[in-house]
This record gives sequence, C-alpha cells and structure tokens, in this order.
Amino acid sequence: MISSVLVANRGEIARRVFRTARALGLSTVAVYSTADARMPYVDEADAAVQLPGNAPGETYLRADLIVEAARRAGADAVHPGYGFLSENAAFAQAVIDAGLTWIGPPVDAISSMGSKIEAKKLMAAAGVPVLAELTPAEVAAGDLPVLVKASAGGGGRGMRVVSRLADLAGEIEAASAEALSAFGDGTVFCERYLASGRHVEVQIMADQHGTIWAVGERECSIQRRHQKVVEEAPSPLVERIPSMRPALFDAARKAAAAIGYVGAGTVEFLADETGNFYFLEMNTRLQVEHPVTEETTGLDLVELQFAVAAGEHLPPEPPPTVGHAIEVRLYAEDPTRDWQPQTGRLHRFQVGDARLSGTNVAPAGEKVPESGLRVDSGVEDGSEVSPYYDPMLAKVIAYGPDRTAVARRLAGVLGRAKLHGVGTNRDLLAWILRHPAFLAGDTDTAFFGEHGVGPGVDDAVVRVSALAAALADAAGRCDPVRVPSGWRNLPSQLQRKSYRVGEVVHEIGYRLTRDGLVVDGNIILLDSTSERVVLEVDGVRRMFEVAAYGGLTCVDSALGSVQLSTVERFTDPAQQMAAGSLVAPMPGTVVRVGVQVGDVVTQGQPLLWLEAMKMEHTIAAPVDGVVGELKVAAGQQVEVGAVLAVVGEDA
Repeated sequence: MISSVLVANRGEIARRVFRTARALGLSTVAVYSTADARMPYVDEADAAVQLPGNAPGETYLRADLIVEAARRAGADAVHPGYGFLSENAAFAQAVIDAGLTWIGPPVDAISSMGSKIEAKKLMAAAGVPVLAELTPAEVAAGDLPVLVKASAGGGGRGMRVVSRLADLAGEIEAASAEALSAFGDGTVFCERYLASGRHVEVQIMADQHGTIWAVGERECSIQRRHQKVVEEAPSPLVERIPSMRPALFDAARKAAAAIGYVGAGTVEFLADETGNFYFLEMNTRLQVEHPVTEETTGLDLVELQFAVAAGEHLPPEPPPTVGHAIEVRLYAEDPTRDWQPQTGRLHRFQVGDARLSGTNVAPAGEKVPESGLRVDSGVEDGSEVSPYYDPMLAKVIAYGPDRTAVARRLAGVLGRAKLHGVGTNRDLLAWILRHPAFLAGDTDTAFFGEHGVGPGVDDAVVRVSALAAALADAAGRCDPVRVPSGWRNLPSQLQRKSYRVGEVVHEIGYRLTRDGLVVDGNIILLDSTSERVVLEVDGVRRMFEVAAYGGLTCVDSALGSVQLSTVERFTDPAQQMAAGSLVAPMPGTVVRVGVQVGDVVTQGQPLLWLEAMKMEHTIAAPVDGVVGELKVAAGQQVEVGAVLAVVGEDA
C-alpha cells in the first residue's frame, strides 16, 4: 500500500501529481533546487527536501539525491512526472532497489525506448511503420534535408535541421552538446526531415495483466524549435480520415506490446495529409499534453498510474472520446525575437475563472461538461522565472462539444488574462487560435514557417495604452484637492513621458487643462485614477486597467495588453555601453566562443553560444566589423544585460 509519494520533478508537473495524490489520501513530498525554494509547489507539499544547487545536472538529474530524499521524508513511492529523469531506466531501477514503489513503466520497457536508435529497430520488427535512420557518417547530399536528433530525451532539445552538408558536422556537435546537458547522453542520429508533416500521437495505458488501452489520439503539429505549442484531442487530421484511427491505435498497441509496456505512455507518429504515418518515438511517461485526453474522456490519467502500479486491473475497453479539447503552452518567451526565453518576476498571473488541474474531472465514461477551462500552472503572483529550467509558465486548456467554439473561447480567455512582469507568448497563442488555417484544421509542423508569428500589438494600441499609463501615473501624483499634474495658469508646452516596448521608444505628449485633456488625435479623458483610466477614443469609450511595478507599467484593455518600461529622462553615463556591444539577453552559461579578438565578422555570424532554460542560444554579430573585445570565456556564468563582446568598425 502506498501512503506517501515523492514527485521527482518541479513546477506544474509536481502540482498536477500532488492534486491527484491528495485526492487518493496520500501524503506528498517535493524536491526543490535553490532557485525553486519559493515556488508554489514546494509549499503545497506535505514535506519538501532541498537539492542544493540550481542546474539540472546537480539537482533534478541526481538520482542518488532524489532516492535519498524519499528515504529521509518517509515516502514509499516515487512518481517521476515528465522530463528530467522520467525516462531514465537507471533511476527507475534505483527507486526499486531502494524498496520504493515506482509509479512508471517497467525498467526494461524504459531501456527499450530510451535509445531512439534501438527503439526504431524494435518498432520495425513489430510491424510499426518507421522512417529510415541515417548514421551521421553516411549522410550524403541526396539525403538532405535531414533532422539531427538526440537518441535520449525529447522536448525539442538536441534537435537540428540541416539543409547543407557543410553545416552537418557543426550542427551534430551542437545537438550532441545540448543533449548531453539536458539528458546526460550526447548520442545523436539523423533521419530524413519532412518539413510539413502532422504530429499525431496515441495515449497508451496498460496494466500488469495484459490489457492495453489506446486512449484516443492527440494532434500536436504546431511547434517551435521542435517543441509543441498547441495540442488538441481529437486530431483534426484523423477526424478527416476516419480509417486512420484504427490503424493508428493498432500500431500504438503493437508498440506497447512489443516491449511489455505497463502504465501511461505515448506513441508518437509523423503523418502526411493522406493518412500515412511513421513511428517517431515512444515516451515512457505521462505527457505534458495529457490534459486534453483527460478532458475528452473523463479519465484521471495520474490516478490510473497509481492504480496500475498497485496491480489493479483496467476495464477491457477505455471510455470513448467526447467533445473537443485544446491546450496551449504559455511560455515566458518572445516569439518575435527567435523565441528568446524571458526571465524575471511574474508580478501577476490571472487566467480566467479557471479550475485547477486534476479537479472536477468527470468519472470515467461520463460526458465531460459542455464548456470549461482548466489551467495547469507552476507559477502564481510574485513567482520568479529563473534561467535554469524550461520557460513554460502554464498550460491553458479549454474543452467543449465543438472545436471552433473551444478555440474561440480559449482565445478570448488568453486575451483577457492578466500577465504582468515577464514577457509571454500570450498574443501569439490567441492569434493562432483565431487563424483561418488553424480553424480549418490545417496545422502541420511548418505552420510558423508558412504563416509567421502574428502581427503583435498594433502601434496605435501601444500609444493609447502608453497615454493611459502616463495619465494614471499623473493621477497617482495629484494632491488631495485634485490639481491636475503639470497644471499651469497659462497654456504651456505638453507634458512628456517616454516608454519603451521592446526596442521601440514611444514618447507621449499631453496637457491637462480646465477644459479637459489636450493630446494629439481625437481622445477625450472621461475618468482617471492610478489604477484605471477611461478614455473616449474616436468616439468609442475605452477602459484601461493600469498596474505599475517600479519602472514597469502594465496596461490591460479590450484592445490588447501592453507592458511599458519607463524611459528615465536622465541616464547614468556609467551605464552606457559602447556601440556594437553584444549583451546577454538572459542569465546563462557561455558554452562556446567561436571568435577571437581581431577576427573580421559579418552581420548575423554566430560569435558565441549561451545556454539558458535547457536550450542553446546563438549570439550573432549585429553588424559587419571586427571583434574589438571579448569579455567572456567558455564556462562563464553571465547575468542578463552583461556585455559579452564588442564589434566595431576596426580593432
């Protein structure tokens, strides 16, 4: 009998498992790094054990420390969550050797799928369609483009698309280094790259007595950097080709049977528009996107994981899929700047009137509610987004009877969310959900390559939001008798305030007179406080909610949400940087330096590589020139804004 479970993970993953564990009457144990000490999941656990350090390699990837933490806290079971050690056979064996219950598949099954190279051979032997594997040494020009993939792990890490043979060696080296850092295994291989496939996967659940469920399929084709952004169940492609579903389910069950699988897992396929599909990999764990399957079946997949681990029987058949569910991954990143991760404080996190993950899921077989919203989140107001881990803040899931209605509702919820502080991909997600191609079910892996990343917030919206911010600031500084900010007896120049959004500075000019607001354009001030400004814009009344956090002001309205950084009127000369300076866009570790002082470089040429949030980021030359200074070396930790190098016209 399990009485206490340690979750060998962090953030929203740990919170999700904790909720089901508590519902089952189990006590919970968290592990946390130094950077995660104040994260919500730590306080929610009944007991918590610190793993000293920050980097995954010294904390969440240390199997010995996690097993010891379970012993110290009195846990009798370990749930791995997803990511980190969840697909590490040696960790599973260490848990079992310690006399603890492993809430996961058999060690041999993990080993079988732990190497994507060996997994493809097993699947081919079991009759599952596969794409031919290429060893890096045998790739020829006729094979291009190819995809370099890490043999261990997943989540888009250790993956590179190569279109030129001359780039292959360098990309293999980069992919191997990234895989080694993320998974502790730098083995990579190549396969033919299909630029516009459909990513379709099947949820598997199997017990110890030979019953294997194919619990519906999911489509996860919209991806960036080979990592999923939008997931849904059922798949629009499979819905369009009804004969595809039985073949998919049969292939998934064959894959599970071939390795004696037990527990929750996912068999992933790459499909084309005609319904042909090929095995990609099998994830021997719960998936990030499992909520869309839960919402359309009424199952609690985590509860089933506990039941299967305890030796219970599954019913002969899974419940049917009812309705439609869409999940979007809310990341702390900037899609317009090559998906650059964002770090810092999340001052406010409010997404709709959502229920928390794992609650109010209908019993197996019952129809899910006709409309609803679910948020699986690892953060809350005041949380710090660190550079050490994946930048996902939350998964926002909407479900209902109709795909189009679900997409519309989810887009509306995202648009009204209050996300203050660190930048997010919220606008991109809402744009995807409203895009005609998405609504038509045309969602292949080349979605962003074909359609871009959306227009962003309109410049006119930014300017009127900046005006609202300035007026709210002025209202907050008025004296008790409500003398307008900047009031003069006779008309004078406009008051001016400047804000930065990204790299663009917006200067706002306005004057408050006895006759009202004087400003460029047809705008009338109706009311203002330090937190709320009401304007009439071109004859339409608009309300703007304003929240100030030091030098950052966040403005939310029906027109869109804007984050404005105050530009100070006077700058400290000591803080100014030389022209051509390359600065760190986030805290991280310099993993490689590709140039020396005096080297001639061209605009866009990679100069050095920074590792942050488990991904490798390229820092390129901003202009043609000569490397005048190098201020960092490989292995060095840097803070956001640190000058890394200077490129000038001459040395």
